[in-house]
Amino acid sequence: MWLYIIDMRKLKITELNRLTLEEFKKRDKIPLIVVLDHIRSLNNIGSVFRTADAFIIEAIYLCGITACPPHAEIHKTALGAEDTVDWFYFKDTLHAVNELKAKGYLVCSIEQAEGSILLDQLELNKQKKYAVILGNEVKGVQQVVVDNSDCCIEIPQFGTKHSLNVSVTAGIIIWDFFKKLSE
Repeated sequence: MWLYIIDMRKLKITELNRLTLEEFKKRDKIPLIVVLDHIRSLNNIGSVFRTADAFIIEAIYLCGITACPPHAEIHKTALGAEDTVDWFYFKDTLHAVNELKAKGYLVCSIEQAEGSILLDQLELNKQKKYAVILGNEVKGVQQVVVDNSDCCIEIPQFGTKHSLNVSVTAGIIIWDFFKKLSE
């Protein structure tokens, strides 16, 4: 396959055919909820909102010390996605996990753990609903939350570092779930 250089023009914002807030709210979402377990960085929270909007997920659950909108620092990276994506706050992440399970969601912690499933080997059932839990920037997903998850998913990594930024992890995970659930 040859790469051909062609003339390219950046699209104007009016050419992007973006949904309005009302259209977004009415649109069918992929059956995915992202749970943020004690996320410290407001920029990470905002980035997760923006990615969640881009790939039309159902909602974000904000747990523990994770800040909630409205907040100027969240808005700086969310750019309004905190208004489009539904979100709910839980003081305790385990309470959020129990609620998700009661609603029929398969709960997956994104964590390096014994018996974890590598993301590139993960198979999803389009008839099921999923929740993914992203953990604190230093401590990861709480062990008690891992213990109550249906599985752990791990992103394969090949360099010298053993972790990714939580907003980068969210982008990779949400994109993968979007591809697998909307194909």
